Amino acid sequence: QVQLVESGGGLVQAGGSLRLSCAASGRTFSSNAMGWFRQAPGKEREFVAAIGWSSGSTYYTDSVKGRFTTSRDTAKNTMYLQMNSLKPEDTAVYYCAAGRQFGPRVELLNEYDYWGQGTQVTVSS
Repeated sequence: QVQLVESGGGLVQAGGSLRLSCAASGRTFSSNAMGWFRQAPGKEREFVAAIGWSSGSTYYTDSVKGRFTTSRDTAKNTMYLQMNSLKPEDTAVYYCAAGRQFGPRVELLNEYDYWGQGTQVTVSS
């Protein structure tokens, strides 16, 4: 079992920055991929970014490339999402997730076995 706890959400003006954290505990050694997803009101949950836990390789959805950076600290079992140049359309609940494999299906929700409770990010215009 893996437990994930997000933190760092909040209210920020457009153009500002936030850093989300996702602390993992439990059987993290079996989670080779960690991902960030977000869900805006009335919309489907969508992929944002992912990182290979061992390799550190990253992958981003097009809308956040150049603005968001995901990283991990394996010693702390923590993943981060640095979000810069935030836009009102980035407003959503952000979730972290742990999956089995960092591969071509990393954008798919069903590739992830464990999910955090989510943290709200609100970007005002």
